[in-house]
Amino acid sequence: MKLDRIDIKILYELQKNGRITNVELAELVALSPSPCLMRVKKLQSEGYIGGYSAQINVGKLGQTLTVFTEITLKNHRQIDFARFLAAIEKVDNVIECHLVSGGYDYLLKFVTAGIGEYQTIMERLTDMDVGIDKYFSFVVLKSPIVKAHMPLTSLFPM
Repeated sequence: MKLDRIDIKILYELQKNGRITNVELAELVALSPSPCLMRVKKLQSEGYIGGYSAQINVGKLGQTLTVFTEITLKNHRQIDFARFLAAIEKVDNVIECHLVSGGYDYLLKFVTAGIGEYQTIMERLTDMDVGIDKYFSFVVLKSPIVKAHMPLTSLFPM
C-alpha cells in the first residue's frame, strides 16, 4: 500500500487523538466520513495502525522517578545482545530500549517508584550476569516537553 498525503494526515491526527470520531477526523483531513472510515480500516489492516491506547498521567497517581541509563556490554557478539535483550524485556520498569551508536550500546528509559527501586533493578541486572560492563544513570528532574506524537506531516511531506 502506497500512502498519500491524506493517509499521512489521518495517521497524524489519530496519533494525537485516537478517540476522535470518524466525522471529526473526516473533517480534519478534508474527506467525507465514508471514504475516511475506509482509509482508516485499510491503514489498520495493513499494519500502519498498531493499536490504540490511553496516555496515563502517572503524576496524578503518585511520585515516580524517570531515569535514562546508558549501558555498555562486555562483549559484542550477537548472543551477547540477545541475552541482554531477553533479560531487559522482562523488566516492566523499562519502557524504552534503544540500540545506539556512539560511546555505549543501549539507552534505556526506566520509570520506577523511586531511586531505591531503580537501584534494586540495576543490582539485580548486574548480578544476573547478562553482559553489562558498565552503566551510567541520568535522573530526570523535569520534563518540560514530552510529545506523544511523531511529526508525520514533516517527516513524510506529500
